[in-house]
Amino acid sequence: MKQVRLRVVNAAGLHARPAAVFVAETSKFASKIRVRNATTNSGWTDAKSILSVLTLGIEPQHEIELTAEGPDEEQAAAALANLITSDFAGKL
Repeated sequence: MKQVRLRVVNAAGLHARPAAVFVAETSKFASKIRVRNATTNSGWTDAKSILSVLTLGIEPQHEIELTAEGPDEEQAAAALANLITSDFAGKL
């Protein structure tokens, strides 16, 4: 299992469009991917579910934790870390 902790730099946090892009990215991988809002100490939720991600209330500058477990966990963790730290790199 691969786990990473990241600070969300997007001005909208993980709401609406950024959340949709995030979930679309997670869906590219076979691994089970979970996310939680580390800033509010939320529980873990399915990162491939838009509704689950939106319920976390991730605001700008909140820290999130991601876990990826499966055959492509390294690639999934790296891609999602890049997406978050690059402020969605022109995907919005």
